[in-house]
Amino acid sequence: MDKKQMLGFGLIMAFLALWLYMNQPSEAEKLAIQKKRDSLANIEAIQDSPEATQQNVITNNNATTGNVDSINQQYLAQSFGVFAPAAVGEQSTYTIENDLMTITFSSKGGRIIDVLLKDYSKVEEAEDKSEIKLPLKLLEDEKDKFEYLFKVNNLEISTQDLYFDVEQQGSTILFTIQTSNGGSITQKYSVNSNSYQIDYEVNWNNIPNIKGDHVTLNWLTYLDKLEKNTTFEKTYSTLHYKEMGERPTYASYTRDDDDNVENPIKWVSHSNQFFNSTLIADQAFEAGELSVQSFDDNNSDLKKIQSQLALPSANTHLFKMKMYFGPNDYEILKDMGHDLEDIIPFGWSIFGTINRQIIRPLFNFLAGLIGSKGLAILILTLLVKMALFPITYKMLYSQAKTQALKPRMDKMKEKFKNDPKKQQVETMKLYQEYGVNPVGGCLPMLLQMPIWFALYRFFPAAIEFRQAKFWWATDLSSYDPFFILPFDLPLIGGHISLFTILYTISMIGYTYYNSKMMEGASTGNEEMMKMMKIMQYAMPFMFFFFFNKYAAGLTAYLFFSNMTTIFQTVITKNVIIDHDKINADLEAYKKKPKKKSKFRERLDEALKEQQRQQELKNKSSK
Repeated sequence: MDKKQMLGFGLIMAFLALWLYMNQPSEAEKLAIQKKRDSLANIEAIQDSPEATQQNVITNNNATTGNVDSINQQYLAQSFGVFAPAAVGEQSTYTIENDLMTITFSSKGGRIIDVLLKDYSKVEEAEDKSEIKLPLKLLEDEKDKFEYLFKVNNLEISTQDLYFDVEQQGSTILFTIQTSNGGSITQKYSVNSNSYQIDYEVNWNNIPNIKGDHVTLNWLTYLDKLEKNTTFEKTYSTLHYKEMGERPTYASYTRDDDDNVENPIKWVSHSNQFFNSTLIADQAFEAGELSVQSFDDNNSDLKKIQSQLALPSANTHLFKMKMYFGPNDYEILKDMGHDLEDIIPFGWSIFGTINRQIIRPLFNFLAGLIGSKGLAILILTLLVKMALFPITYKMLYSQAKTQALKPRMDKMKEKFKNDPKKQQVETMKLYQEYGVNPVGGCLPMLLQMPIWFALYRFFPAAIEFRQAKFWWATDLSSYDPFFILPFDLPLIGGHISLFTILYTISMIGYTYYNSKMMEGASTGNEEMMKMMKIMQYAMPFMFFFFFNKYAAGLTAYLFFSNMTTIFQTVITKNVIIDHDKINADLEAYKKKPKKKSKFRERLDEALKEQQRQQELKNKSSK
């Protein structure tokens, strides 16, 4: 060690010694510490001494215990004030059940610590990818909180630190704490029969010195992983709430989020993909600080959701609300009112409307009629394709007209094979001359997009598909692991979904058939056409990676839809459409006098200008 290192080490030791000297306890603090140690040592000596008489043990123990109790009482009085009598006790649990759920309550905090839903099961995936079904519980995490926070005489009080007296009568349970000045806090829960609802009220009596404008309800929930596909479940789990006079809204599904709501709040919901825990105020919460925090995949919990809700006033002795702990069932939530059905993530705007008003009722009717969710998807697919067939027919007819121009296009290409610019100009003229719209086949596809996007949101959100079996799929709301891999692959995971494979194959088959039918009909930049062809074949493989972890109900629908589309295309092009008539119509249109629209005139002028510029360029190059 050189001199600089020795000097540095010496300075560090000197500073450490100085810090220890300056932070050592005072003489009074030393005496107080020693007094407590002597008191505890005296208890141990009296209890362990074999020579002491029983009378001496009792006398000394009582004296020492009295001293410790006195210290504890002083501590409780300083920490809890008039609530000191309720700050000590023993935690006990109580249960109330109906046909649908079993609720477990705790005397500490007077709160619900467990809700078992009898008709549903939690699903976990074992190491060998087999499914394990377990009882499904909400609010069961030990880290959860349901507490009232307020100040009395500058003391911060949490009801979750207090022990309540309990009185249970049938489906009603009453929790009460008494203060040292004759006041009380009561919480009353009444469980409704054959329902997921609980009537709840909290009452403050004779507690006049509460500081601040309001009492805060701190509701903290650690969402448990209830589904096999936890990655997907996380995407559809978040916090929902409704401000008075407004439509319901929600925190972010995909990232951590905080909302500071200053307006009155009617209800707040902590929601998993298919289940929710909701508080609905009879009046309204005055304001709220709401937050969502996501955990990584290795965490045992899915998300942490917290709602800090301000009760209207500390002087309001009674506050009532309804509690709901149950499934995201559309009919149940709608019957409860207050737009609670919007908790189900069917989508907003036109997509949500299609799902709520058309797809959902139709599917439920078919499922009730047929008795199989999977066959209902098949029938739903056929009905949707039949409803969209007029649009599909227009698309195929437009493609047939474009294909009918192929011989004329080939002649034009051969004539101007060395002049690509001229080819483009003549192509547009040819389309105008025969009345063919080159994008006519695309517009009908765009008109179908709202239904496709609606179904994309419908299948993973509707609880009707949860754990519904169909063929090899054990859960239509999750992926169907037909092939189990010995290891996880990026983007794919540890399984291959068979419905996704069938959908991919059907998509490649349709692309091949369609490209053969349209081969040579398209014009324009050849390199661009090659790139488009590559993209057409690349898209099915991209969709495979995307849908391999998606709901089997959707991939089954996509497979059925592709097969129906192929069937419709083959029958329409080869049976329904009269190709001779198309050629006759094209020739008739060519002979018909045409009135140019303003747009067509501008387009012609642009084409002429483009042709003129090209001719000038050719001359200058010579």
